[in-house]
Amino acid sequence: MNNRTRWLVLVLVLGVAGVVALWPRDKTPGPLPTPSRPSQDVSALRAQAQLRPCVPGEQGGVDVTCLGDGTRTALALKGPLLINFWATWCQPCQEELPVLDTYAKQPGAVPVVPVLVESREADGLELLARLGVRLPSVYDGADELRKRFKAPNRLPATYYIAADGQIRQITDPPFSAPEQVEKAVR
Repeated sequence: MNNRTRWLVLVLVLGVAGVVALWPRDKTPGPLPTPSRPSQDVSALRAQAQLRPCVPGEQGGVDVTCLGDGTRTALALKGPLLINFWATWCQPCQEELPVLDTYAKQPGAVPVVPVLVESREADGLELLARLGVRLPSVYDGADELRKRFKAPNRLPATYYIAADGQIRQITDPPFSAPEQVEKAVR
């Protein structure tokens, strides 16, 4: 091979590499990885979790799945209400959920709605049962509720909706005591 042919091959290789490097790629996230363990019976997990029923849906709400019974409902974003986004892999979320449950049992407590994101329903039900958390919880598989709140990707993320409809992000979670929750919703 002479020098001219070598240069021609080099230019062609670099050209192809440049096209591959600049070729547009689909940036939409793919599906969640399929777990290696066999799928569980979600209805059995619902029974085991013993979650309190979700509040019936309301027109204009965000479409979510009630974890307690699997029904689709339109979650009304009327205050006072405390919305808590969480995931099964989030360690601070696991520590905070029992605190939110304890707070919600107190007389005069603001209703608390945990919203499962970035996890499978079955995994969320399993975790809630293990933690003994019985709050009426929802699953936002399409991430519509989190988009509506423009919530950050970091978890947990907690929002307080006041009676007048004002939405405020609570920036100092995770909560470690029910008194912290009470103070945050005043």
